[in-house]
Amino acid sequence: MPLIDTAAGPIWYADHRDPVVHLPATLLVHGAGGSHLDWPAELRRMPEVNAVAADLPGHGRSPGSGRTNISAYAAAMLALLDALKLRQAFIAGHSMGGAIAQQMALDYPDRVAGVILIGTGAKLGVSPELLDALRTDRPRAVDIILRGYWGESAEYDQLRRLSRSRLLECDPETLYGDFAACNAFDIRARVSLIRQSALIIGGDQDPMTPLKYSQYLHEQIAGSELVVIAGGAHMLLLQQPQAVADAVRAWLSAQHA
Repeated sequence: MPLIDTAAGPIWYADHRDPVVHLPATLLVHGAGGSHLDWPAELRRMPEVNAVAADLPGHGRSPGSGRTNISAYAAAMLALLDALKLRQAFIAGHSMGGAIAQQMALDYPDRVAGVILIGTGAKLGVSPELLDALRTDRPRAVDIILRGYWGESAEYDQLRRLSRSRLLECDPETLYGDFAACNAFDIRARVSLIRQSALIIGGDQDPMTPLKYSQYLHEQIAGSELVVIAGGAHMLLLQQPQAVADAVRAWLSAQHA
């Protein structure tokens, strides 16, 4: 599980690629304030995924500072592909990671074999209340984020506690920068220019990026496939990991055929 020097600074990644599985790699990109641990083992260790799960700069085990816009994070992930000598990869992104995946598909089309967009959108507006709380009242900000992640149900209390601890571990400036970057992200005028194969996965109980965001992506990206996870909240990766993994396996298997 190495730290590698890149043109964007050192980046830590978990390498789950199998040297005897001759399939394109899939770069897993987490969301705001997260880390590679937001990707469940069911996905990270799936042979068909051949996964590289990165910690974005300033997140998890990657040192340095977080970025303040999606394009800069996309450039950092391109630098990771360069350092790993990966000419092309599938890019899977959750939430802010999905914005990064879309940005990479548009800015570096020759490097992106396809995209897997989970709980994300072509625009990711953030409430002024949350942005203000991230500056003035961190515990309240985390409570707001958790409501967006899981809704109000007590069903996910254990997962909610895990999310809380991870968010509180994130540097305050990085967490604010991530949500500010999401708030500024809006590629609705360009998203239809994405030509790569695309799998779009949305939860029908997602308070943060409602299902209509995924449906919009599906409408705009020609030839895309939409999978709806019944009962899926924003953190559907952790809530229903096997359902997400099954959808990704089926789609990637079709891409590799």
